[in-house]
Formats: sequence, C-alpha cells, structure tokens
Amino acid sequence: MAGSKRHAQGTNTRLAHIGNNPRDYFGFVNPPVVHASTVLFPDAGTLVSRSQKYTYGTRGTPTTDALTDAVNELEGSAGTIVVPSGLAAVTVPLLSFLGAGDHLLVVDSVYGPTRRFADTMLKRLGVEVEYYDPRIGAGIASLLRKNTRVVFTESPGSNTFEVQDIPAIAAAAKSAGAVVMMDNTWATPLYFRPLDHGVDVSIHAATKYPAGHSDVLIGTVSANAATWPTLFAGFETLGTCSGPEDTYQMLRGLRTMGVRLERHRDSALAIAAWLETQKGVARVLHPGLSSHPDHALWKRDFGGSSGVFSVVLDGGGQKEAHAFLDALEIFGLGYSWGGFESLAVPVFLGDRTIAKGPYEGPLIRLQIGLEDVEDLKADLTLGLRAAGGA
Repeated sequence: MAGSKRHAQGTNTRLAHIGNNPRDYFGFVNPPVVHASTVLFPDAGTLVSRSQKYTYGTRGTPTTDALTDAVNELEGSAGTIVVPSGLAAVTVPLLSFLGAGDHLLVVDSVYGPTRRFADTMLKRLGVEVEYYDPRIGAGIASLLRKNTRVVFTESPGSNTFEVQDIPAIAAAAKSAGAVVMMDNTWATPLYFRPLDHGVDVSIHAATKYPAGHSDVLIGTVSANAATWPTLFAGFETLGTCSGPEDTYQMLRGLRTMGVRLERHRDSALAIAAWLETQKGVARVLHPGLSSHPDHALWKRDFGGSSGVFSVVLDGGGQKEAHAFLDALEIFGLGYSWGGFESLAVPVFLGDRTIAKGPYEGPLIRLQIGLEDVEDLKADLTLGLRAAGGA
C-alpha cells in the first residue's frame, strides 16, 4: 500500500490505495482487467503439481487478487472469495459448511432470498432450518443443539432493522462449536467489522455500496483463519467466480465508497428524523435514531449507519402503500439499493414466523441516494399526501 507508515491512515486514504501497487503494472494506477480461463504452465511437472500462482481462471487472476487483497484489509480476514451476486455470497458459504443432518439457525429478519434458499434447497439437501428472534442475544444458547453447524445472522434486520447482539450470539454459538455467519451488507466493513465481534464468515452483497452504481451484480465472502480453508474449498468446488469486468468495477467503486457512504448516511439520518415529525407516519425504523429500540446496541457496536431504512405509515394497507409509492417522482420503484439514486419499495412480512410486528400500517423501505435532501423531502411529502397523511 502506498503512503506513509508513520501513522494510522484514514478510511478514505486507505480506500484510495488498497488492493494493488501501481509499480506492479508499469505505474498504471488501476490493475489490468484479466480475462482468463486457460493458464499455461512452463513444463509438465508444474502443470501436474499446479505449483504456480495462477492455474485456471476460476481460481483467481491478478484482477481478483487486487480486489480480494483490498477486501481482506477492510475486513481483517484471512481470505475472501468474489462471487457473481449478493445471493451467491449467501449460498456459497451455507453450502460449504452445511450437510445432511445439520441444524441451521437463521435470524427471522433475514434477507428474503436467503430464507427462500434455506426453505427450499437446504431443506431438500437434508438440513434442518430453524428461525430465531432477532433480539434473542445470548438467549440463543437455548436453541443450540449438538448438530447445530451454522448460526446465520443479519444486522440490522432486512426491512425492519432490528439490531442483533452479535458478540453475545457469537460467543454462545462458538462455545457450542457452531460457525457464525453474518450478512453485513447494510453497514459495510467501514461501519462494522464482523470478524472483530466473533463472527467467522462475513457476507456482503457488494452490488450495493461497494460497487455503488446500480450496474454491477457481485458479492464477497470473507473468512477468518479457522474457516477460510472450508470456504475456499466450497467456492472452488462450486465454481462460482465473478467475471473480470464486474470484479474490476467493484474495485473501482471501493475507491469512492467512503465519501459516498458518508453522504448516504447523513442524508438518510436527516430524512429519517424529519419523517418522524410528519403527519401520516407512525414510526421510522432506523437504528441511528434515538427512538429506535435498539439504538443503544447499535451505538455500542457500529461506527455509522447507511442510507437504507423503513417508514411505517399511520394506518391503511396495500391501497395506501401503493398510493404513496405511485406519487413519488424522484424515488424510483425498484429493488436493491446502495446506488446513487433513491428508491422505494413496499415491505412484505408474510413469510416471517417471529419478527412480524405488529406495525400500525404498511411499511415502505427507502434507499436514500445522493440527491439533495430538500428535494427528497418534497418528494416524500407527495407520497404522504397521496396516502392520506400530510
């Protein structure tokens, strides 16, 4: 990494330089985009032993190494894999560590596609899946069994933003021999480093803030030294490598993630606090607000908040939620988040078993983009009026 070693460097300085050394590539500040399948060997002995650094495109290239080196520095991890989507970042580690007869504990406020994968493919493979309350904390010890192989966490919870006591859950799980995984997409490693809090495997839908421009599908999974060999073996077996262009674009996105995330954070907090004062809003689900029931826990463990939260409308149902959404002019109606544009989607809780509410009205998830705050407030006012509030 370029720069002075005399003092600890700041986040944005590190993001600008980690992952590659321009001197390795004739001074070019960005690494080459290596398109590769076949790699040639100098002789038969090297080919048979595969004793050179690069052996086949799925096992890594200089492009993927530049990205994984950067992510390892951010995560404090022993190794990182890069996969084609955020969902693949969930499925690859679960498939790598689970087998028939194993018991899996999953937080009930988990990302919807993670639940679908657990309830379909994992169950067909003979894995017993059980969901737990996101606020269970150390009480998860009562759910651990001899065959509990993995405890899957996500904090804050998807769409409803419950904050889990990750250190307490990790301590209980580790004492029972279970591997702890965490979907940390919301916070990124800039605002929360899972491995520092007892997690074994850190998962990111890097489509979101790391890539940052709504045009790349990519995921990363980072592991500590104890779990890295198993994770990499599963990754190699499944062959789920990301393409070189997407890998490069994520590395490019990392360079500006710090300043973008600061903007997302500040704008979202301002809008969330403003929404709490608006007619037609029952409550705002943002852990960075003092009104949030888990605010103290969030403040203890997290270094910041991102641009995604939910608002609960004050009464009504689907009709009012659709009226709110259809009145918006700046907010787009679309899935994903972490890009430069603001988005809004209705929240569905019908597949949950525990963390279902109750809520005073329909939930709308907002992604606050990089637009001006006053313009976004004006747009949300249109939505609230259409829903019968403001």
